[in-house]
Amino acid sequence: MVIQPDLIISTKDLTKTYGQKPVVDKLNLSVPRGSICGFLGPNGAGKSTTIKLLLGLVKPSSGVGTVFDQSIVHDSVAIRERVGFLAQSPHFYGHLTARETLRFVASFFFTGSRSAIAARIEELIELVGLNGKADRPVKGFSGGERQRLGIAQAAINDPELIILDEPASALDPLGRRDVLRILESFRGRSTVFYSTHILDDVQRVSDTVVILKQGRLVAQGSIDQLLASDVTLFDVTVCGDGLEVRDRLRLVSWVKTIEAEAGLLSAEKMQTTKLRIQVTNSIAAETELLRLVMADSTIVVTQFGRTSYDLEDIFVSLVEGEVSHEP
Repeated sequence: MVIQPDLIISTKDLTKTYGQKPVVDKLNLSVPRGSICGFLGPNGAGKSTTIKLLLGLVKPSSGVGTVFDQSIVHDSVAIRERVGFLAQSPHFYGHLTARETLRFVASFFFTGSRSAIAARIEELIELVGLNGKADRPVKGFSGGERQRLGIAQAAINDPELIILDEPASALDPLGRRDVLRILESFRGRSTVFYSTHILDDVQRVSDTVVILKQGRLVAQGSIDQLLASDVTLFDVTVCGDGLEVRDRLRLVSWVKTIEAEAGLLSAEKMQTTKLRIQVTNSIAAETELLRLVMADSTIVVTQFGRTSYDLEDIFVSLVEGEVSHEP
């Protein structure tokens, strides 16, 4: 007997069409309760529209969806009362301080005594690292500080589900690091569903992933499931005619794809080529690949090794190809 996961978000053939064009196309989404789920896709894939559908901000053209087992069409107000949401470009009253902003948001979404509200605000200020700036006007905040404040206001009512639309897309590496740290802090307390196109961030903090392409679901599952591929990667760097090596290896039956990148070995001023080779038979590659590369005596190998298959490889393969990967 297969035990079905406890889902906090579920959709069946969810579709949103503008004119004749489906922006979200028969989406079957499953987000387990308690997960940190990265919602991936290139620009224009339909991520923001999907979030609006889940929150009842737009109505689906067809299909159904539930959040907390409640209908996204008929129970959207009740759903939004239990969800913390951060839009892609949050706006604040610039003359208010961070503390005043959170107090204002709490007046709508937090039920409790004045002391309980004050305690919750202090907890969130500490959580998002705005301790020293809580009483400064928001208009002077950096982009990263605004995003951290946005996450704090989304979490003001300690929601079961937090939905964030591109929370780190416009931030520098330090700002992204801070946002990821905050997302990780919600693990075990809330489910986090956040859209992004930054693959490294997803692999660092997420335990489940959803990948969208042109409104269609092309992958869904845990990070481990997506990385469990039957394709193995080898990185080889050669001096000499690397393109000739590439063309020769393409004739080998267990070589799936080859990417070639030209470079320069600076000390010797020699032309180099880095080859990333996907193979379907790792045993054959371990024993034969290096010999095949060096079959031409003019080729010098400066680097050879098996490399890990990361989320970027999966993403590019799925988005540029036609294969879907669903558990």
